Order: sequence, then C-alpha cells, then structure tokens
Amino acid sequence: MGFEGVGFAFGLTLLAGLATGVGSLLAFFTSNTNTKFLSWSLGFSAGVMIYVSMIEIFVKAKDSLVGVLGVTNGSWLTVIGFFGGMILIALIDKWIPKQGNPHELKKVEDMEKQPKKHDANLLKMGTFTALAIAIHNFPEGIATFTAALQDPMLGIPIAVAIAIHNIPEGIAVSVPVYFATNDKKKAFRLSFLSGLSEPVGAIAAYLFLMPFLNDVMFGLIFAAVAGIMVFISLDELLPAAKKYDEAHTSIYGLIIGMAVMALSLLLFI
Repeated sequence: MGFEGVGFAFGLTLLAGLATGVGSLLAFFTSNTNTKFLSWSLGFSAGVMIYVSMIEIFVKAKDSLVGVLGVTNGSWLTVIGFFGGMILIALIDKWIPKQGNPHELKKVEDMEKQPKKHDANLLKMGTFTALAIAIHNFPEGIATFTAALQDPMLGIPIAVAIAIHNIPEGIAVSVPVYFATNDKKKAFRLSFLSGLSEPVGAIAAYLFLMPFLNDVMFGLIFAAVAGIMVFISLDELLPAAKKYDEAHTSIYGLIIGMAVMALSLLLFI
C-alpha cells in the first residue's frame, strides 16, 4: 500500500473527526439551529451509510472471504463479521455512562436558555459527553480509514456522511460545558478533542491491522465496518434526524442519500 494512499485515507478520517469542532463553532457563532437542514442532512448521512454498507462494503467483504474460503465458509464468516461489528458498537454504547449519552441532542438556542455560571454537574455532563463521543468515534475512524484505503472513491462519501453526523455531536459537547464554565475556548477544546479519536482510530488500524492484512483479514474488517455503519445509522443518525424532523424531511434525506450513493457507485463501474 503506497504512502499516498495511506495519507489520503488518514486525511479523510481527520477531516471527518474535526467536524465535531465545526459543530462547536456553529454553537458559538449562529443564533439558531436550522433543524430542517439538520434533519435532512442526518437522514442523508444515514442513507449514504446504509446503502454503501449493504450494497458495496458487505459485498466486497463476502467476495474477499468466498475467494479464499469457498462459498459456504466465506458467506458464514461475512455474516459473522457483520453482526460482530454491530455487537462491538452496541457494547461500546452500553459501557458509556448515561450522563454522557451522545444521543442527547442539543440546539444552538440552548446556549442562551440558562445563566452562564459554574455548574459542576453540567461540566461533568459535558465532559462525559465528550468522552462518549470520543469512544464512538474510534471505530468510526477505523471504518473510514479502511474503506478509503481500499477504495478512495468509497471513502469520500463515507467520510462526508460521518462528518455530517459529527456536527450535532460537537454541539452536544459545547452546550453543557459552556453553560458550566462560560468559557468558549474550553467548550471548543473539549469538542475538538472528542473528534480527534477518529484519526486515532485510523492510526490504530494502520499500526495493528495493516501488517496482518490479507484477503481473510480484509474481508472480516470490511464486514465488521458494514455492521458498525448500519448500527450507527439506525441507532444514532435516524433517531437524531427524527428528533429534528419537520414534515418527513429526514426520510427524504435518507432516500436522496441512497440515490446519490447509488449514482456515484454506478458512475465508477
């Protein structure tokens, strides 16, 4: 694997992770949340991730494993890897403290709703949220990096989809920390740092997975990546999109995301 390919994959992963900082900046420099656009974009991200996972990544994983292990064993191992990825991200979700649930969405308007004074509980909640998002972003970093490493044109839409869903997570970190401390720099710093676990996941994938990469390992990783992204879409993106939803905006975003992903794959056949 060439250095340029690795650098490109890492760069995509870094950009996706830094979107939490974008969410934090939005919280500071806009006066209200465009809920319609946010609902649409989160639905769009889910559509991209579900379609590419089931139509492209799962199929590539199966082809790789079947080519080495045969139809029966390869098919079974693909399914095991897929649900293994789901179980991994579900366990991560279970271990996260409830105080830092990254699914507890915030709006920019929340910045002005409470007096800005030091509040240890709010600071604790913001810190837990940052930690929870960092833990979530680690396997997302592995997913983005490995997908982009295998196929750069596949990695770009995945990175964009993950970046979009990182924006409201950045807001979720900034709001309680800013409430607690009245310190925008501290709120931004925690939000920014939570996103950096995504490129850390990419580094871990490069150091610990790439040296052992063969057709079987690749197939298992890709199957797990597909499972991780489907779980994230169903457990995080779609519920978040529905929370902001206005007149079925999220489902339209979902369908358009699938259509854009389908078209992009067809154009590169």
